[in-house]
Amino acid sequence: MGLSKRTKIVIGIASGVVVIAAAAVVAGPVIYANTVNSQAEAAPSISATGSGKLDAADADGTWTSQGSSYAGYRVHEVLQGNDVNVVGRTKDVQGTATVADGQLTKATVEVQVAKIATPESARDEYFRQKALETDKFPTATFTLTKPVDVAQALDGTKQDVTLTGTMDMHGVERPVTADAQVAVGDGGTVQVVGSVPVTFEDYGVTAPSLGFVTVDGKGSVEFSLDLGK
Repeated sequence: MGLSKRTKIVIGIASGVVVIAAAAVVAGPVIYANTVNSQAEAAPSISATGSGKLDAADADGTWTSQGSSYAGYRVHEVLQGNDVNVVGRTKDVQGTATVADGQLTKATVEVQVAKIATPESARDEYFRQKALETDKFPTATFTLTKPVDVAQALDGTKQDVTLTGTMDMHGVERPVTADAQVAVGDGGTVQVVGSVPVTFEDYGVTAPSLGFVTVDGKGSVEFSLDLGK
């Protein structure tokens, strides 16, 4: 008799975890941690010069994310006493923003979480199948719920803002706030970068503790949006 689909998934997840553990044992915890940390992408930052400006007529309206936009997660692990920072990213993200009279009045960012990847495929399989069950919950969505004044950024200065909204992830919607920055590039595009702190259990997600590695119960969802009209 063949194995059931659920059994195959469990075996696959277990195999992936064993692969990560084996790599750590063979390379040594310190070397393995250093390798993973060196592969981790830096936190999103403003690459736009911030020297561009937009007048009201050009700024007002709906902006959409361009192909250079990305989003993902950052989590901290401890492997036999060694700190490991894991970053997953995807460009499969769709964002829209509406500006009126110097105010960001509406915004949504939808991320295809099943497309988020790290340099370790076994970890990614665990993340998708076990942690966030992406077959059931394929997307995570941030929705702005409070207008934000972005006039300073539109006038040519990089601006720190707080984005208040909701995060819908793993079938659970929670209120969140994101620390972000906004800037206008020389070509009239707008860049928005930031991160949303996340407590996994708030979304029904249990951070794994496998003896040799423990994942923090908190992490962050990061994003970098290049917006155009």
